[in-house]
Amino acid sequence: MTQSKRETERKYEPSPGGAAGLPDLTGVGPVASVTATGPEKLDAVYHDTEDQRLAGSSATLRRRTGGPDAGWHLKLPLTGDTREEVWAPLSDDVPESLRELVLSRTRGAELRPVVRIRSARTVRQLRDAEGGLLAELSLDEVRADAAASGGGRARWSELEVELADGVHPGLLDVVEKKLRKKGIVRADSPSKLARALRDTGAAVERAHPSGVGAGSPGAYVLAYVDEQAGRLVSLDPAVRRDLPDAVHQMRVTCRRLRACLRSYRSVLDRRVTDPLRAELRWLSAELGVARDQEVLGERIGAALAELPDDLVLGPVAARLRVWEVSHGVEARSRTRQALATPRYLRLLDALDALVRQPPLRARAAGKPARAMSRAVLKEYGRLAGRMERAAAQPAGRPRETGLHEARKAAKKLRYAAEVARPALGKPAARLGKHAKAVQQLLGEHQDAVVAQDTLRGLAVAAHGAGESAFTWGLLHGREGAGAEARQRELPEVWRAASDPALRAPLEP
Repeated sequence: MTQSKRETERKYEPSPGGAAGLPDLTGVGPVASVTATGPEKLDAVYHDTEDQRLAGSSATLRRRTGGPDAGWHLKLPLTGDTREEVWAPLSDDVPESLRELVLSRTRGAELRPVVRIRSARTVRQLRDAEGGLLAELSLDEVRADAAASGGGRARWSELEVELADGVHPGLLDVVEKKLRKKGIVRADSPSKLARALRDTGAAVERAHPSGVGAGSPGAYVLAYVDEQAGRLVSLDPAVRRDLPDAVHQMRVTCRRLRACLRSYRSVLDRRVTDPLRAELRWLSAELGVARDQEVLGERIGAALAELPDDLVLGPVAARLRVWEVSHGVEARSRTRQALATPRYLRLLDALDALVRQPPLRARAAGKPARAMSRAVLKEYGRLAGRMERAAAQPAGRPRETGLHEARKAAKKLRYAAEVARPALGKPAARLGKHAKAVQQLLGEHQDAVVAQDTLRGLAVAAHGAGESAFTWGLLHGREGAGAEARQRELPEVWRAASDPALRAPLEP
């Protein structure tokens, strides 16, 4: 059994006076009263791989006793001051549920104790005028011991302000302003673990990419690959827990990586990157089953909800629900199976290796404006060709297929411009923005086409069961009309995206 919550907090270096040096926060923003609780004795053993893969990705896994939430805590980074904490009951070994959630980071390597952190904690609760909890201000006296034989020790004091659930994060800024007036500044370590590893001498040095010059095409491309590969790893726990939009985001990340490796073959040797692209295509396809099912179900459900009651004939909602459940279970199972395979872990390892030891080509060290402009303009040329061929196809399936191919080309242009934006600036950003507009319009068109096929299948099933197929046919007709409307809008959107003025700043 696991539970999860989001925690938003900031850490500070307390003043030398300890608790006596803390300011009175009564009247700061919505804080109407401050009450003291504790003290608490907390004892946590942090686990990681030998090369500290969790710490290297800003994740922490600990077994903690003491306090109201004793148990195993897995903390995963989100954005800004917020992290997600997944809790599991106390046990001697790392719970299997948490092992699975860190698999994208550990790649199956053994988890072992790396440091023990004991804290004596006093807490002040900040409450509003109605007595509701706004935040907790905790002062910790910390002692850290490296787990390795002969490891170092460290001691320090730490102040932490953690918001209660549902409290606006702006309260942190208000409290921080008051703390700063007392000379209390932000801690220079993002977590107790990071400081403990550093101060006890247990931290592992990180390898950096070799042979990459700053400001070169290779540096820009590898920075993008590293960012997206890290995003793939970070999204893994959310996909395993079936959190909203997680599959979609992971699939988009696969596409970004594939597009980058394709567009910048002049920078990275395709003998290395083409096999990676094939594996990313495999993973994207496995994720696509769940994502396509999710999109279709939401789209058809929303369209059905908009119909007047007198146009909904038969057990339409029930049939749609049965379709969603039956297809959804299969799709989610396929996704989980893919993430459990050695093939998936090898893909993550290969992406890491690509960044650490990049297969650089000669143009990787050239001028970024030249190499990256060429890559972006080449993708534009592919998109222009796809658009021209689609327009020449007869109406119906041939044109729909052609527009789907153009949509994929628009994505590749958008992502190529995304990679180049740090080097090329606004010209790449503007072209990418117009490519996105083309992609989104064609995406809406493709969604309507796919929905028609699904609606036809639902109508056939309803008819076979002796139910009215009227509502399914009505929705089918609306999707068809929507697809035609997107085709009528396309020339204007493409005219803007194909304006030579957009490409002129990128021309050699």
